[in-house]
Amino acid sequence: MTSTEVDKPLSIVRLVVGSSGTGNRWLLLALATTFVFAGMAAIALDRPTQAGLWTTFAIWLLCSAGATLVMKLCLPAHDPLLLALPLFLSGWGLVAIERLAPPFADRQAIWLVISVVAMLAAACLPHLLRWLRRYRYSLLAAALLLLLATIALGRNPSGLEFAPRLWLSIGSIYFQPSELMKIILVAFMATYLAEQSATHRAEQSDAGSRFPASPRLLGPILLMWLLSMVILVWQRDLGTAMLFFIVFLLLLYFSSGDQRILVAGVTLILLAGLAAYQLFPVVQLRVDIWLNPWPEADGRAYQIVQSLMAFASGGIFGAGVGQGFPEYIPVVHSDFVFAAIAEEWGLLGVIGILSCLGVLAWRGLAIAMTHPGAAFHKLLAVAITMTLLAQALMIMAGVLKLLPLTGVTLPFVSYGGSSLLACHIMIGLLLRLSAGAR
Repeated sequence: MTSTEVDKPLSIVRLVVGSSGTGNRWLLLALATTFVFAGMAAIALDRPTQAGLWTTFAIWLLCSAGATLVMKLCLPAHDPLLLALPLFLSGWGLVAIERLAPPFADRQAIWLVISVVAMLAAACLPHLLRWLRRYRYSLLAAALLLLLATIALGRNPSGLEFAPRLWLSIGSIYFQPSELMKIILVAFMATYLAEQSATHRAEQSDAGSRFPASPRLLGPILLMWLLSMVILVWQRDLGTAMLFFIVFLLLLYFSSGDQRILVAGVTLILLAGLAAYQLFPVVQLRVDIWLNPWPEADGRAYQIVQSLMAFASGGIFGAGVGQGFPEYIPVVHSDFVFAAIAEEWGLLGVIGILSCLGVLAWRGLAIAMTHPGAAFHKLLAVAITMTLLAQALMIMAGVLKLLPLTGVTLPFVSYGGSSLLACHIMIGLLLRLSAGAR
């Protein structure tokens, strides 16, 4: 492929984003606003009495416009796509929640305000990245204390006796500590591996073996595996356990370049999966309905079967906002919002979600490749990108029955204040890194 052929698609991106990355950010906001407004208007036509949706739309618009203005003034060299796409996905999520579970839309809008403020703080604080490196062990200790507190004091908002207790509460406000742990552990691993990668490469060269025998490199993978097993055993949280380990396995591979790390990691995942299948009924249930849900389509596999039907009935163009029946899927506004989008927006909506996430991953990895700073900055960009991408792929594959259900949320779109906050903070860190890369 010639350089001219490569420049053709890139010129389209430059036309929208602007060669300096600052010229057309308001055009991106206008496009997102038009889409979110059209979705809210479709709901209003279907449900004229649901007047509160315009308040939700106004909150989203103020958050989006305010974030765009603050970033232009505070960090003008940032990548505007990294700001516009999460805001667009968050608006799409509000439209979906207003359609599927209107009482939860107000809560999501409040969490959006908190999340956008946290994102701007993460992007604009000049010394935040330095603090993450300097106080990494203190932050790691705080993350482990959060895990212990969740094991000992965890609750479930539903109040069901046998439901997983993954939340801590302050009054009537519930939050998931595991979402905050993701940010802390990602930063810790990026710092640790940045310091050890050069030593590891030298040891590999001296030893003449490609297997990472150094305890400094084997230690993190075993630590993350043990941490994931603690989460799985005591909290029955298959999704978080798998997400933690997969992300840190990929990060370790990126830092060392040794493919045998992937082999060792996959082996540990398979061993842990087999043990969990034998020991925990919830894991056994998810694997069984993944392998063959149809014999129990009206029982234990009802949720996944309804999800598959939603995908099938959506077709190419979808049934239209408010015209489908995604509410037949239990907890559709949280774990299965992707299935609802597939039914009412069709294949075009699915491609839209995948495209937005793909561009986010592209921009995040581009930061890792072009950032002129320390290895920590590059690894942090990779870790954040892989966390968002892996979480999205896990839940999308789960609702499509390509993988067993894991219970994680679709970033920026699903209902869940803790997840929304964590995702926006990670985007704030990426925005800060993008300014250095550009």
